[in-house]
Amino acid sequence: MEDYPRWRDGLTDQLFKAILLLKNEKECYSFFEDLATINEIKEFSQRLEVARMLSEGSTYEEIAHKTGASSATISRVKRCLNYGADGYKLILGRLFGKKK
Repeated sequence: MEDYPRWRDGLTDQLFKAILLLKNEKECYSFFEDLATINEIKEFSQRLEVARMLSEGSTYEEIAHKTGASSATISRVKRCLNYGADGYKLILGRLFGKKK
């Protein structure tokens, strides 16, 4: 596995460097409100919650009921948890102190 994804480029590097410069939640809200639509931000939030619930063993039905996520979204997140770049696992461990 390579260190960086194939889709990495200068503009993406610039975006991620900008995100890393944010200092608190207020700055994150301001930047992301300008950067993305509210729906896009809500979709990212939903996917993170789906990942958290999957890592805790919740069923698709429980996840769909709580988050409103479609089975396709839940399946995609599960695939990332199982075969992805471990980004969800990294952040879930940091947010909730879990290594699932």
